Amino acid sequence: MTDFSVWAPTPDRVRMWTSGAEGERIHDLRRGVGGWWHAADLEALDQVEDYAYLLGDDETRIPDPRSRRQPRGVHEPSRVVAAGPPTGDDAAWRGREPAGSVIYELHIGTFTPDGTFDGAIGKLDYLANLGIDFVELLPVNAFNGMRGWGYDGVLWFAVHEPYGGPDGYRRFVDACHAHGIGVIQDVVYNHLGPSGNYLPRFGPYLSGGPGNTWGESVNLDGPGSDEVRRYIIDNALMWLGEYHVDGLRLDAVHALRDTRATHILEELAAEVGVLQARTGRPLTLIAESDLNDPRLITSREAGGYGLDGQWSDDFHHAVHVAVTGETAGYYADFEPFDAVAKVLRRGFFHDGTYSSFRGRHHGRPIDTLRIPTSRLVVCIQDHDQIGNRAAGDRLHATLGTDEFRFGKLAVAAVLNLSGPFTPMLFMGEEWGAGTPWQFFTSHPEPELAAATAEGRLREFEQMGWDPAIVPDPQAEKTFTDSRLDWTEPDTGDHARLLSLYGELIATRKRLPGLADPRFAAIDVDYDAARRGLLIRRPGALVAANLSGDEHAVRLAPAAADAAAAPDSALPNRALVDEVDDGSRPRIELATTDGFRLSDTEVVLPAWSAAVLSVPPVGGIG
Repeated sequence: MTDFSVWAPTPDRVRMWTSGAEGERIHDLRRGVGGWWHAADLEALDQVEDYAYLLGDDETRIPDPRSRRQPRGVHEPSRVVAAGPPTGDDAAWRGREPAGSVIYELHIGTFTPDGTFDGAIGKLDYLANLGIDFVELLPVNAFNGMRGWGYDGVLWFAVHEPYGGPDGYRRFVDACHAHGIGVIQDVVYNHLGPSGNYLPRFGPYLSGGPGNTWGESVNLDGPGSDEVRRYIIDNALMWLGEYHVDGLRLDAVHALRDTRATHILEELAAEVGVLQARTGRPLTLIAESDLNDPRLITSREAGGYGLDGQWSDDFHHAVHVAVTGETAGYYADFEPFDAVAKVLRRGFFHDGTYSSFRGRHHGRPIDTLRIPTSRLVVCIQDHDQIGNRAAGDRLHATLGTDEFRFGKLAVAAVLNLSGPFTPMLFMGEEWGAGTPWQFFTSHPEPELAAATAEGRLREFEQMGWDPAIVPDPQAEKTFTDSRLDWTEPDTGDHARLLSLYGELIATRKRLPGLADPRFAAIDVDYDAARRGLLIRRPGALVAANLSGDEHAVRLAPAAADAAAAPDSALPNRALVDEVDDGSRPRIELATTDGFRLSDTEVVLPAWSAAVLSVPPVGGIG
C-alpha cells in the first residue's frame, strides 16, 4: 500500500487527484505535524495508478515531490511504483570497494544508439572484458524534455522515462552486478532545474538568499531546512537501498550553502554509514568539489566530513596542459611542467598555493598520513572537461593532426591508469572516440532555450574560444552527434588505443604497487628541460617522455645527483634501493616500440611511456 503523504507547510489546503480502477477522484488530505499532509482513507487508494496534488484553491495538478515515476514528463501527474529492496539474484550482490578500481563514466542517452538502460546492458560484456570495476552514470533523475545531461533535474526520486524509467534502471543495476561491475550514480543536490520545479509551492525548499552558478540555492540551513535535508538524505538512501546502487557521486558540493554546525555532507555520510552497516555492502560517497579541501575526505573522527572520495580536477588540468599545451583560462595555472609531478606527489596542485587564474591562494594540503591516495578520483577526460569546451571536442580531436597524437593519448592514459589515485575513464576515451560530446538540451520553452544558449556563449569568453564554433544546444543534431560510434573500436588507431587501455588496466591489476594507497609510497623525479617523468612505486616504475625527442631516463640517480638535489626532488630511498640492488627491471608495458632498457636507465622514444616491474626489496618505511 502506498503512503500518500506530502510535506507542504506553505499552502493552507492540500488535495489529491487520483486516477485508477475507480476512475478520477479528488481526495482531501488532513494536516499533520510539521507541515505534513496525509490521505485520510488509504484503503480507498489501493487501486490508484496516477496521482497529483492540488495546492490551496488552485486546480493545477502538481507531481509528487517524491514521485518515483513520471511517465508523461515532469509537468504531469505521478505514477505509483512499488518500492522496495532488490530481490532475486541481485539480492546476493555483496558490493565492492572503490580502492584499486577503475571507474567508467557514461551518459545513458549517448552511450548507445538506443540511448536506454537496456541498450547499455548490451555493452556490459565489453566493459567487463575491458576490466572496468564501476560504471558511473550521469544523472538519471527526471528532467524536462527528452534529452539533456541530466543536471537540471526537478524530480530527484523519479528516473528519466526516455531512458527506461525505474524498471529499466533496476534491470541495468542488476545486470551490472551480474557482470561483477558496481554502479555509482551521479546526483545533484546543489540546485534544481528551471523547468518543472514545483517544490517552492509546497514549502521552503529553496533558500531565498544568495544563489549559486545555476540559480537559487537549496535551503540547507534556514527555517524548514530540517525537512529539506531529510529530502536529500532520503533520496540518497533510495538509490543506495531500493535500487542497490553501490555509490553516489555528489555534484559540485562547493555550491552547497550550509552554515549549520553539522554540514549536510557530514550528516549524509553518517546516514549512509548506518545503511552500510545494515546491508553489509560497501557504500561509497564521492564528491565533486572546486575547493581542494581535504576536509571532505577526512574521517569524521578527525574532524572531516567522512566522504570516501573526491574528484581531483588538478590532475586532469596538469596532464591536459602537458599534453596539449593549452594555457587559456584555468589551464594557465598548470603551465609549468612540474605541475604534473606536484599533483602526483600531493594529490592537489594548489594546496594552499597561489592560483593566478583565481588571483588568490587556493586549497589546503592533504594530510598524507591520514588520507589514502585512492580517495582521489582522477581522469584525463570527463563529461565536464569535454562537454564544457566550445565544440565538445575530446582530447583525440583537440590534438588534431599532431604527428604525435597517438603518443600523447597513450602517455596521458599511462599517467592516469598507472598513477597512484583511483582512475576514471569517460565513455569512448579508451578508443579515442571520433565523436564529440557536446552540451545538449531540449527545453520545450523557447525563452529558456534562448537563455541557455546565450549563457553558454558568455561562459566561453574567459577561455578565449571562438563563439562561432559553439553548437546550438537545442538542435537535435548536437545530441545525435554526441552518440558514440561503435563501429570505431575495431578500426585503425582506435583499435590500437583500445588494446593499450586493456593492457594498462590489466597491468594495474597485475602490479599491486601501482594501486598502493600510501602517499609515502610515491616518489616522482622530473626533468623539466627534457620533459621527462619517473614515478616510483613499490615494485614498479612508470617512465614517461612528454617531448618530441628521444631521451633517456635514469632509473636510479647517482649518489652525487641525490646529494645535490633539493629536498623536494629527492627520491624515496626505499624505492631507489629496489633498483640499486642489481636486479634488472622488466618492461611490463610500453606504448610503442623502440624502448631500450639497461640496469640503470631506459631510453624512451618521443612521446612514449613504459611501466616497469622491479623485484621488491623490503617495504616502505
